[in-house]
Amino acid sequence: MKTTQPRKQRRMLYQAPSNLRYKHFSAPLSSSLKTSYNIGSLPVRSGDTVRIMRGDRKGLEGKVTRVDRGRYRIFVEGVTREKVDGTTAFVPIHPSKVLITGLNLDDKWRRESLKAGVAVTEAEKPEEKPVEEEKKPEEPKKQRKKRRTRKTVAEKTEKLETEKAEESESG
Repeated sequence: MKTTQPRKQRRMLYQAPSNLRYKHFSAPLSSSLKTSYNIGSLPVRSGDTVRIMRGDRKGLEGKVTRVDRGRYRIFVEGVTREKVDGTTAFVPIHPSKVLITGLNLDDKWRRESLKAGVAVTEAEKPEEKPVEEEKKPEEPKKQRKKRRTRKTVAEKTEKLETEKAEESESG
């Protein structure tokens, strides 16, 4: 964010369009996913398996059933509370408070973006053969004009004095 004023930051957060809100849904990946995909965090999507890392329900793991971009909350399977009338309701959780342990790779675009993050190790790299380029005759380098430096007053007076001295000696 470009501003440091809290009220402007809150306003930008509340008025953010859906495509920017998507980036705010990022959550860290588990260590095994980090090593396999070479990415530290990804936006949470429905179908991902997450572990809750903060709050009363810390340690619970479940599948993300719904993502609410309007309120910046996700809903995890099995994380519910009982309402006064006896019905159960999902507990909303902020995506920064979870750890992604399993990814939903049904989406083609997500698979491709994860493949781009996977680093090719030295063993997997094919051997590169040096390509011999055709040697072209080198073009002569263009000579730059030397920049004239400004002479100081002292240098000018010295030059004039030496010229006068030479004239007086010769004449």
